Amino acid sequence: MGGVVEYEESATQPPETTKTSSHLFRYNSPLSQIILIGLVCFCCPGMFNALSGMGGGGQVNATASNNALTALYTTFAVFGILGGGIYNILGPHLTLFAGCSTYVLYAGSFLYYNHKQHQAFAIVAGALLGIGAGLLWAAQGAIMTSYPPMNRKGTYISIFWSIFNMGGVIGGLIPFILNYNRGDQAATVNDGTYIGFMAFMSLGTVLSLTILPASKVVRDDGTKCTNMLYSNVATECVEILKLFYNWKMLLMIPAAWSSNFFYTYQFNHVNKTQFSLRTRGLNNVFYWGAQMIGSIGIGYTMDFSFKSRKKRGIVGISVVAVLGSIIWGGALANQIKHKQGKVLDFKESGSDFAGPFVLYFSFGLLDAMFQSMVYWSIGALANDSEVLSR
Repeated sequence: MGGVVEYEESATQPPETTKTSSHLFRYNSPLSQIILIGLVCFCCPGMFNALSGMGGGGQVNATASNNALTALYTTFAVFGILGGGIYNILGPHLTLFAGCSTYVLYAGSFLYYNHKQHQAFAIVAGALLGIGAGLLWAAQGAIMTSYPPMNRKGTYISIFWSIFNMGGVIGGLIPFILNYNRGDQAATVNDGTYIGFMAFMSLGTVLSLTILPASKVVRDDGTKCTNMLYSNVATECVEILKLFYNWKMLLMIPAAWSSNFFYTYQFNHVNKTQFSLRTRGLNNVFYWGAQMIGSIGIGYTMDFSFKSRKKRGIVGISVVAVLGSIIWGGALANQIKHKQGKVLDFKESGSDFAGPFVLYFSFGLLDAMFQSMVYWSIGALANDSEVLSR
């Protein structure tokens, strides 16, 4: 496939199999690099998730946020496809640095909106973030699915997901603490909230420069993540187009569609409309905390539940399918029951708060299990960074 060598679980070892130190925290070990990309995503998309989870970007009027997110996902749809090819050409440093910097700009646009109420900046920043997110998530996906050993991909995915979603937990605490005493009717977060997000995102942008290219990452058995050091535009265009003829990848389209579709509903039409401002921040702490639990649970299932990788995959997908049906059934019941205009507060709403809160917690649990299951499935299709980035 364009000169790329793919290794299957049962394949013989590639030529370079000199044993390396078994110390897991070598800087060029897969685990160290997974932890580093987890910290980058903790700071950038982790904080973005916390900001989005506030509903309406933390604003009383969700119009600016909705328009910015429309621009974001329009460009993301394009660069989500092109991002893998760009990563293979530029490598992790330029790709991740460019992608992370757009997160800082996006958070800054809402700080500006807090004062000027002009949404043009937020929309432009959203479009740029869509480009940056395409670059970041292509790089992250390549690293997370190709650096780990084949029999531990679920474990490494769960490690990444736990670190990444700790960003959402911390990001949820920022608006919860800074807006706790502003009154239950406060609907727009203060400047300090956005500044806090920007500080973390700036740190993540700098941390992105610590990620090693695949050719320099060595597993404990001496194998490298890729045998190709460079790529070019023509090769990447051809290989990306080939994906549209790969029936296994085409089967992922429903999963890809639903993934970012449900975020808008959960954040803007459940958390924003049903809870007070400070409660939204608290909800996000538990939403992203639930993601850590979900990723660890499904990671164990996908790696250790059975000897056969095929059986592990079937069991993991079945677990996610059953839980998904139950949780979305609960979402339907909540939607029918919810009274328009009724706002719940964790201190004042008593037992009425419990059901919607547990549902929102379950949304986070299911999201991590679903996303990790899809990443594991993609990672099972190949073991080479160049292929998996696309």
